[in-house]
Amino acid sequence: MGEYTLRCPVCGEAIDDCYTNACMNGCSGLVYADYSAKQITVRDLPGMFRYHDWLPVSGWTQTDTCPATYRSEGLADHLGLKNLYIVFNGYWPEKGAFIRTCSFKELEAVPTMLRIKERLNNGILQISSAGNTGRAFAEVSAGTGTPVIISVPKKAAGSIWTTKECDSVFLVTIEGDYSDAIALGNEICTIPGVISEGGAKNPARRDGMGTVMLDGTMAIGKMPDWYFQAVGSGTGGIAAWEMGKRLLADGRFGDHLPRLYLSQNEPFVPMVNAWRDRRREIIPEKDMPGGKEAAMETYATVLTNRNPPYSVAGGLFDALSGTNGIMRGVKGDAKKAGRLFMDLEGTDLDPAAEVCVASLISAVESGDVDRDDNILLNITGGGYRRAAEDLDMIPVRPSASLRSLDEAEELKDKITE
Repeated sequence: MGEYTLRCPVCGEAIDDCYTNACMNGCSGLVYADYSAKQITVRDLPGMFRYHDWLPVSGWTQTDTCPATYRSEGLADHLGLKNLYIVFNGYWPEKGAFIRTCSFKELEAVPTMLRIKERLNNGILQISSAGNTGRAFAEVSAGTGTPVIISVPKKAAGSIWTTKECDSVFLVTIEGDYSDAIALGNEICTIPGVISEGGAKNPARRDGMGTVMLDGTMAIGKMPDWYFQAVGSGTGGIAAWEMGKRLLADGRFGDHLPRLYLSQNEPFVPMVNAWRDRRREIIPEKDMPGGKEAAMETYATVLTNRNPPYSVAGGLFDALSGTNGIMRGVKGDAKKAGRLFMDLEGTDLDPAAEVCVASLISAVESGDVDRDDNILLNITGGGYRRAAEDLDMIPVRPSASLRSLDEAEELKDKITE
């Protein structure tokens, strides 16, 4: 249990894990974990560590964080679907869902924080976020005391909160969008001792998210025919594909990979546009006209990334190609889809999850899916109303606020001190 080797998808080189997120030969590809356990055993461990066999960590921590899959009745009946399974990643105790930050980004934060503790003796982790990821890492930091530096767009500052008091988070905001927060994070990581969390390159983040596919498969008894998710960077889709390949090799859960059905919300749909033309490369002027302005106009701003891991080896282009996947843009019907989910299933959703529900409705109406297909719907966030009743939501106040990257040097001096 817990044995693995990191490998490069380009040269196949085995890599020692010293919190390593890139091939030492300089290859451009997403390093992945090659686990010694080729058939997974669901362990009697807390939370998501029940899937410890396929998480790139040696130990485990006490946690309730885990996907919660159930078979839909209300939404399934409304859409005429016979086998709709909802994997809920939020706070909904009645469904066994205890993700306190109401976002599946906690599935990334828990193994990542453990991995850096196991693989590095020192260093401070830096995370760039559009909101949900930052909140997830802040929550895990609050629970473990592990310090983190989080950079977010200024408009996302209000979404960074914890459910317990925390003094281990240094929050920095910047005017602009998610890509500006990433650029700021890159600057911060030039400070000696500050370690980039890694983003999509981090196998702990991807395999943490991949537990969604594992939980859904265990609930259904086999891999689903379709996997639905709304995406910004596409890392969740990559994670589902990677876990699907492991489940296929396991040999007990089906003989074909689930097809990815991924969505972005208009007007910012660069990966939708590139995949429609079956292009590996995103052409900014063609695929995301308006750039930052279009990203900031979207309903679910967490679904925007101007530099997603789409083209890289092992990235989203390869995941869509390997699963004969579909990508669609969702227009202004996400809120309506969220209200429908609330009425039929019984809980509120994150805007990104509302986009995903809207894409499922569209897929049924257009005939993209058959009504007897096994469908796994990844609800990436929800349950905020119930969480507000049960839990404290303590705001994390910014330690610094920047207007632009021009102010980064002064900030770096402050962080160093």
